[in-house]
Amino acid sequence: MQKRKRRGKTIDESRVEMVEVVLPNDANPLGNILGGKVMHLIDIAGAIVAHRHTRSVAVTVSVDNLDFLHPIRVGQLIILHAQVTRAFRTSLEVAVKVYLEDLLTGERRQTSSAFVTYVALDSEGNPVRVPAVIPRTAEEKHAFREALARRRHRLEAAARSHRRYFEKPKQK
Repeated sequence: MQKRKRRGKTIDESRVEMVEVVLPNDANPLGNILGGKVMHLIDIAGAIVAHRHTRSVAVTVSVDNLDFLHPIRVGQLIILHAQVTRAFRTSLEVAVKVYLEDLLTGERRQTSSAFVTYVALDSEGNPVRVPAVIPRTAEEKHAFREALARRRHRLEAAARSHRRYFEKPKQK
């Protein structure tokens, strides 16, 4: 049986832009979008990128730091730009940037960003290999190189956290 060669994919093949109007049911009493709603939309945009890139089920494994720099008010648009930065063996990193757009003034401003890691799974729930990322532009190549350092840091932090916060198996 001949092995199938993995074909790489460009970043444009899975890039996503999502736009929604912030409605009152998305907001806190101050009229700003709820942080949890922003987190939800980040995960949705990132997951669509992961699904498009891998053409398989992809599950969220981690989200890097998430800061809310500016509020997005009811009536404004929330715009999410998501793209894969790098693929590893069974996982991939997706960068998601969040912007607000004021419909009356046209002002657009970045409000948040996050790196989300997904793992591709087969129908049995087992991790599967993912296609490589083919960066084309200077910006894509820069993000591709930086993703490896972020991954190393992420794995080290996860190992420390797991040792600290998860139960250790009981000794018999």
